[in-house]
Amino acid sequence: MILFIGTAALLVLAYLLGSIPTALIIAKRIKRLDIRSVGDGNVGARNTFHQIGHKFGVFVATIDFFKGVLPVFLAYILGLSLGWQMLAGILAIFGHDFPVFANFKGGQGTATSLGTMLVLFTVPTLIGLIVYGIIFLIIKNSNISLGIGGAIIALTLGISHQWLLLGYALPIFIFIPIKLLIDSPRRRAIEIAKK
Repeated sequence: MILFIGTAALLVLAYLLGSIPTALIIAKRIKRLDIRSVGDGNVGARNTFHQIGHKFGVFVATIDFFKGVLPVFLAYILGLSLGWQMLAGILAIFGHDFPVFANFKGGQGTATSLGTMLVLFTVPTLIGLIVYGIIFLIIKNSNISLGIGGAIIALTLGISHQWLLLGYALPIFIFIPIKLLIDSPRRRAIEIAKK
């Protein structure tokens, strides 16, 4: 009974942690604006980077990353199975993408997703992040760099026959562009408002 309550509490905590709208808070504190109404409308590090400033974008990315790390790590140190750890990660990502504290209008979940992956499969994620960083420094395109870095993570998991973890990573990577499509009406509304 105690284990059930503890597990349930951790899963709720995972979603609530993910729901903390870091970019929204920073934008309101620094420039008194709603990050959802400027740039691409994304409540994440990249929009913060472009609209508020580089250092604030990095800060948001770091916090969002650890929003993914913490619940999965807590599930691990509490001795929960890999399945429960993955569920904690999924709920943290879901919280970031659809945050209860920001009218369910969140970001793409990239940093939070990578945070969960760092705990679940550390070495493949580090390899992917290094590749992402190198490619980004060369081409200065975050989306392409992320795509290549994500492919490296998936390839590394496949080569090492970690099929369950690959089954976690692939849907998350696939959902990132899907979330872009979900948010497209918000982006169109911002573009119309600019005219």
